[in-house]
Amino acid sequence: MTADRLQELLDGFRRVRLAVFGDYFLDKYLIIDPARVETSLETGLQAYQVVDKRPQPGAAGTVTSNLAALRVGDIRAVGFVGDDGEGYEMRQGLEATGVDTRHLLVRPEVFTPTYCKPMMREQDGSLREINRLDTKNWEPVARELEDALIAELRDCVQQVDGVIIADQVEQEELGAITPRVCDALAQLAKANPEKPFFADSRGDISRFGNLIIKPNKLEAARAAGITFDEQPTREQAEAAAAELYTQSRKTVFVTMGEEGMLIADDAGLTHVAAVRVEGPIDIVGAGDSATAGIVSALCAGATNEEAALMGNLVASITIQQLGATGTASPQEVMARLRKVSQ
Repeated sequence: MTADRLQELLDGFRRVRLAVFGDYFLDKYLIIDPARVETSLETGLQAYQVVDKRPQPGAAGTVTSNLAALRVGDIRAVGFVGDDGEGYEMRQGLEATGVDTRHLLVRPEVFTPTYCKPMMREQDGSLREINRLDTKNWEPVARELEDALIAELRDCVQQVDGVIIADQVEQEELGAITPRVCDALAQLAKANPEKPFFADSRGDISRFGNLIIKPNKLEAARAAGITFDEQPTREQAEAAAAELYTQSRKTVFVTMGEEGMLIADDAGLTHVAAVRVEGPIDIVGAGDSATAGIVSALCAGATNEEAALMGNLVASITIQQLGATGTASPQEVMARLRKVSQ
């Protein structure tokens, strides 16, 4: 891709309108100073002292943060949060990045899913994550909430150029994307073939019919029924991508880390090389940043191959942001292309 073509696509992001539907988790970082540890008088146990807090939207919210950093013009959050403090922090975090939350349902009967991440500050100033505390909903989503989510989706689809589906909860009855909601997504995608419906899932990616999907190579192999050892080989990933495309006749993007990305579409199989980086990396959120780059590019008029490269460029920047769920600006994306093209 030339710098001029990349700039054309990046400029087009300002006109793109996207809905991000799915599971909104609050990422709540608690920064602990070990030099300030106290001992509880009641229990005799150590009491860690939190000296800083960094709440930010996670899961589907990580996707919206990446879209906002890329300067996508209109971003809409579709899903649910609880009527609790974490839900307030979620909405505050989304709105701070310009995300429209009118389609984000607030319900008192559910928790706002939260990843509480205590981070121990080391002597050199770096942060080390210790045991995470997760808050999730462990009761199936009520039918009334399913109906409300489907109604918000139907309303929102008419006002956007594409829909990103972020399926974070592996137990399909417990998150926003229940089987009924998944069926509704397939119907909406079929009724709006001109708009990309793009799914990323921690569970079974094959359940998303009529949608573009983006599994990693392990998820793809599992969904395609391919047996592998610890990790699928490149050849197995290619076979999985081809099989998933045959099943759905919708484009399949398979991420393979440092091996790049595979595309299965009408043209067959295409490999897009990874963007090489130096130094330590943190892959947390890399898939979400790649998703943001891919779908923004598709809606701006990119080919599948151009969109995959955009996803790789964005992810190559975010993985270098250690101890945080990173984002990439258009200026950083352009600088990265220039650097790797030298």
